[in-house]
Amino acid sequence: MALSPDDVADLAGLARIDLTAEEREHLAPQLDQILEAVAQVQQVATDEVPPTSHAVPLTNVFRTDEVRPSLDRDAVLAGAPAAEQDRFRVPRILDEEA
Repeated sequence: MALSPDDVADLAGLARIDLTAEEREHLAPQLDQILEAVAQVQQVATDEVPPTSHAVPLTNVFRTDEVRPSLDRDAVLAGAPAAEQDRFRVPRILDEEA
């Protein structure tokens, strides 16, 4: 199925893209090639192939979370410009109720 410049104009209208006549003429064969490639991919997909999110299996490479000694809360809050209820106090940036 070959796309015509009029087909490209219809698609551009749906996408709210303003194209010149030269751009429509130039894009028509390119979009036709894209549609042919998608059609080929659709022919390959079968019911026997399970859908996957990645081509190869992924494993988590991060370390496991472990509780470890950390900085002393009072020492950290001592360097803060403002603290309240054992937390950093920062200026409100949203107009939401607390």
